[in-house]
Amino acid sequence: MTTTQGNLAGLSQYVFRTPRWYTSLSFVLVVAAVTGIAVFDTAVVLGDVWQGVFFVGVSTVVASGLTSVVDGWLGGRLTPNRSSFLALTCEVIVVVTLVAAGVIARLTQFVGPVGPVPVLGQNFVFDALLVGLASIFGVRLFVLMSVSRHRPVLAAIPAAVQTVVAAVLLFVYSGTLRYFEVSRLSGPLVDAYLARQEQAPEEFLVVVPKDFLLLAVLCGLYAVAVVAFVRVIDRPWQRSLDVSVLDFVGGFVGHMAEDTDELESFFEEIGEEAVVPVSVLSARRPDGEETFRLVLPMIHPGPMGEIGGGALPVRLARDTDGLCLPPHATAGHDFNLVTDREVDTVLATVEEARDRIEFETGATRSVRTSVGDATVTGQAVGDDLLVVTTFAPGYADDVEYSVGLSAAAEARSSGFEDVMVVDAHNCNDGLSDGDLGHVVPGSTRSFDLMRAVEAAAEELTDAPREPVRAGVAWTRTEWTPEDGVGPLGVRVAALEVDDQTTLYVLVDGNNMEPGVRGRLVDAVTALDGVDRAEVMTTDNHLVNAVDSENQVGDRVDVDRLAAVVESAARDALTDRKPVEVGMATEHAEVTVFGNDRTETLASTANAMVSMGFALAGVVALAAVSLSIIVFLLL
Repeated sequence: MTTTQGNLAGLSQYVFRTPRWYTSLSFVLVVAAVTGIAVFDTAVVLGDVWQGVFFVGVSTVVASGLTSVVDGWLGGRLTPNRSSFLALTCEVIVVVTLVAAGVIARLTQFVGPVGPVPVLGQNFVFDALLVGLASIFGVRLFVLMSVSRHRPVLAAIPAAVQTVVAAVLLFVYSGTLRYFEVSRLSGPLVDAYLARQEQAPEEFLVVVPKDFLLLAVLCGLYAVAVVAFVRVIDRPWQRSLDVSVLDFVGGFVGHMAEDTDELESFFEEIGEEAVVPVSVLSARRPDGEETFRLVLPMIHPGPMGEIGGGALPVRLARDTDGLCLPPHATAGHDFNLVTDREVDTVLATVEEARDRIEFETGATRSVRTSVGDATVTGQAVGDDLLVVTTFAPGYADDVEYSVGLSAAAEARSSGFEDVMVVDAHNCNDGLSDGDLGHVVPGSTRSFDLMRAVEAAAEELTDAPREPVRAGVAWTRTEWTPEDGVGPLGVRVAALEVDDQTTLYVLVDGNNMEPGVRGRLVDAVTALDGVDRAEVMTTDNHLVNAVDSENQVGDRVDVDRLAAVVESAARDALTDRKPVEVGMATEHAEVTVFGNDRTETLASTANAMVSMGFALAGVVALAAVSLSIIVFLLL
């Protein structure tokens, strides 16, 4: 993950789960009641509360229930939870606007001969109310356009609900109808339902018919501002990705707020077809029972949470009879699966590879080679080769897809058929440094990696194949993804060949803090009978649902983790029994983000955020300035 991508993932910290609709409604009534106490003066507190709940809360409650219904009729996707929270947010905007106007009016009054004389009176406060009602229409319009992907004209219908209901209440309880009094309209029913100024606070009596014209003009002005804002920030997205920013905003918020799959629909639009190798190394008992399966699709398990292939390691483990070890492959974020459905294709390919395996009783002892910063642990299984690569104690993140393919090609040139190149992904210093350790084509470390793999392959080509004993162990651990450890916990496979035992330790997490890998390797190699060990992570992005930096060892005590790994290693050593082993590779056709798409998406989104706030401020200032001009003209 680059710094740009990390900044994008870090935006998730500003998004939270949408509260249930009844929770939002409870806050609606509380805010309305408190506002009533602060604004109205009926000499009875309960009277103030009632007026607040009625005059402030009714429009919010109606909008809370009606917006999602109207939006649904128009084919939108606004849920009741979002509808209620949106209504509550808009209520708060109106209340804050009124409070600010009241404070300004109080501060600008001066003391005359007969007492305080207001410079900005009740009309100013009411004008602020009109601005607040128009503002929430603009906010709701933007949200409805983003979430439900309506055109502005259609989005304006559900967006106007809260403002319209508030305007109707003002019309009725201000007695505005009296300005239109004609004989054919007068009567008890009209007076009872459309002219109820006697039951309203005296502050409402300042309302005149032109105020509703002002409100309509302001709503139109704010709608134009919102549409213009969207058009401006949408242009870079259309040019670079040929999609709308509203698709991304709606999908991102939907995923983070309510765990929907809307974001996957956006990723599908920008995705590209790719062919990826899927390698499977399996060990089974003589009776056919599978002991463990090491599964390596050349896919990146991202981008975050369970979106796309974020939960790929978990899905692979669930679909395996024996203990599954799904380490990280040599692939970056450009090889994120666009939807969770693509995982099904990968799983089907895994089974195809597993069915094609020709099991043998022989494997080689493991070897370790180092070239430059790269260290490789290799072990041949028949005519196939397993290599695990690391740059520890140096810092490294993802090894690019083409580098992994090139390394595998180097090994095949030594006579191996199928080659599984694992990125141990076990030492990085996070996103704080400008050099994030990506192993990219043409870099010195890419050639170090290829030469180290080639050296291991040459050493193992003619090495004797001996009977294999294997044992496995799985500790789920007490940690959660918030701690940096996923549901697969700690998994260990012990392979014994010719009195040499090699441990493959897998921790379900996204990379490791510097020094953690060395601490774990030292802990297990100190055990009797262990000759060599390597520690890997799954790069499971479940741990990055909220925090883009959540590496193993960041929030987990390393000594406790070492004790867990050591205990699992002991269990795996005890479990060793004779096995047959084999490897096979198949290819899956899947839709991934595509070349450079991830960086383009991240850079465009980050630019939108950095410029969007400034642009939004300019648009808001312009809208307020025009509002003042409208008030002066009308």
